[in-house]
Amino acid sequence: MNALVPLPVLLPLCVTGLKLVIGPRLHRFQRFISLAVLGAVLVLSVLLMVAADRHGPLSVHLGDFAPPVGITLVADRLSGLMLTVSSAVTLLVLVYSLGQGMADRDDQAPVGVFHPAYLILVAGVSCTFLAGDLVNLYVGFEIMLVASFVLLTIGGTATRIRAGSTYVIISLFSSVLFLVAIAMTYAVAGTVNFAQLAGRLQEVPIGVRTLLEAMLLTVFAIKAAVFPLAAWLPDSYPTAPAPVTAVFAGLLTKVGVYSMLRTQTLLFPGHRLGDLLMLAALASMAVGILGAVAQTDLKRVLSFTLISHIGYMVFGIGLAGRGSISGAIVYVAHHITVQTTLFLVAGLIERRDGTTELTRLGGLAKSAPLLAVLFFVPAMNLAGIPPLSGFIGKLGLMRAGVDAGGGWAWALVAGSAATSLLTLYVMAKVWNLAFWRDAPPGAEAEGVVLESAEDDEPGDDEDAEGAGTAGAAGGGGASGSGKATGSGSGLPVPAGAVVSAGFLGQSITTTKRLPWPMLAATGAAVALGLSYTVLGGPLTTFTQAAATELLARTPYIEAVLGR
Repeated sequence: MNALVPLPVLLPLCVTGLKLVIGPRLHRFQRFISLAVLGAVLVLSVLLMVAADRHGPLSVHLGDFAPPVGITLVADRLSGLMLTVSSAVTLLVLVYSLGQGMADRDDQAPVGVFHPAYLILVAGVSCTFLAGDLVNLYVGFEIMLVASFVLLTIGGTATRIRAGSTYVIISLFSSVLFLVAIAMTYAVAGTVNFAQLAGRLQEVPIGVRTLLEAMLLTVFAIKAAVFPLAAWLPDSYPTAPAPVTAVFAGLLTKVGVYSMLRTQTLLFPGHRLGDLLMLAALASMAVGILGAVAQTDLKRVLSFTLISHIGYMVFGIGLAGRGSISGAIVYVAHHITVQTTLFLVAGLIERRDGTTELTRLGGLAKSAPLLAVLFFVPAMNLAGIPPLSGFIGKLGLMRAGVDAGGGWAWALVAGSAATSLLTLYVMAKVWNLAFWRDAPPGAEAEGVVLESAEDDEPGDDEDAEGAGTAGAAGGGGASGSGKATGSGSGLPVPAGAVVSAGFLGQSITTTKRLPWPMLAATGAAVALGLSYTVLGGPLTTFTQAAATELLARTPYIEAVLGR
C-alpha cells in the first residue's frame, strides 16, 4: 500500500501534461479523462484512509533516499480523511462545471487552460496533505496557488483581475514568509523533515522555537483566512466563476487549517501560543458572522460565514486536547462539503436569475422548489441544527471547551453558541429574502448578452429539459418580459429568458431550466454532507483515533524513521 501514497499527486500532474498536448480541440476526451482521473484519485484516497486506519501511517521515500535528503510522503488517518473529502468535493465540482459548460463552450475563454489548471490544483492540494516535510508542504502550496491564480482570473474581466491581484499579492507575501520560516528552521535544526523536527525542535531554545511557531502560524493563518488576516477573502472569492468559488471556499482555506493541525501537534506539542490561537478563533467567529449579517449579496454572505466558521477549527487547535482535535477534524470535513455546496447553490441561483443580490430575488421556494431544498439542507447544516453534522462538530468542540475550563475556553464556548445562533439568523434571512417572499416588483434581467439559449451546445442547457422543477416557470426576480437589450452587445434577449453570469464575467442568456449535471452534482454534494450525519458514530470514532495518533506523535515518527 505504501506504493499508492504518491499517486494522488502524480496522476493529476501526468494527465495535465497529456491535456496540454491535446489542447482544447477534443472536448469530449478532455471531459472524460478529467472525470476518470479524479474518480481514480477518490478511490486511491479511500484506500489510503482505510489502510492508515488499519495498519497505521504509510510512508514512502521517493527515489529511496532516506530523510533528510529524500522527499517523504506520509498518509495517516488525518491526511487520508482530508484526501477523501477533498477528492469527492473536487469531483463533484468538476461535474458541475461541465454541466455549466464553463470549461469548453465559450470561444473567447482560454478553454484549453481550465482542465489542466483544475487538475494541477487537485495535485497541489494532495501534495499538501501528504507532505512529510516543510519544503514539500511549501511546494504543494505553490502548485495549488499557481493553479488558483489562473482559475481565479480566467476570462480576464476587470473585476476578476482586480480581485486576483489582491489574492496574488497576499499569497506571494505568505509564500515569502513561509520560505523565511523554512530557512530558519533548517538553520537551527539541520532538517525540514517533520519526523526529525519532532525530536530536534525540542532541543532548540524556547525563544527560537516560539518564533518559528509564530511565523508558521502566521503563514497558515493567512491561507486559512483567520482574522485579522482574512480581509482579502470576501473581495476575492465571489468574483470567480461559481465552480471555482465553490472549490476555493470549501477546500483551499482548509489546507491552511490542516497545516496548522499538523505542525501544532507534531512540531510544537504543548505550544505556548494556545491563548493567541483562541483569541484569533473568537475574533474570527465574531467579525465573520457580524460581517455576514451586514451583507445583501449571497456570495458575500457565504464568504463572511466562511471566515466565521474557520474560527471553530482554530478553537479546536488552540485547546490542543484529544476531544478538541477530534472535533476540529470533524468540523473541517463537514465544512469543506457544506460550504462548497452552498456556493454551488449560489451558482445555480445566479445562472437562473442573473444575480445573487438578495434584494432582487424572491419567490424561489414556489418557482424552484428543488433549488430551495438544495439550499435549505446545507444551510441548516451550517447553522448546526441537530442532528446534522454541523451540530456534531460544534457539540464536540464545545464539550472539549467545557472539559478544559479556563477563561478562554469558556469565552469560546459562549462565542461558539452565539455564532451558531447568528449563522441560523443569517441563513433564515437569506431564505426569507430569496426563497420565501414574493419576487420584488420591477426586477429585471440586466447585463451583456453573449449568446442566446438556442446557441448552446447539446448537453448544456438543452439537456436540462428533464431536469424537473428547479427551472419551473414563474418567480425569479431576474426574468424579463418581452424583450430586453444587453447594454454591451445590442443583441435582444428572447422572451422568457434569463440573463446570468457567464464564464467571462459577461452575461449570457439561458432558459430557466438548469442543466441536469449541475443539479445532480449539487444534490450529490448535499447527500455527501448528510452522510456525515448518518455515519456520525463511525466518523467520530475515526477522528478520535486520528486525534490520539496526532497527539501521540510516535506512530508518525516511526512510520517515517523506523523504530
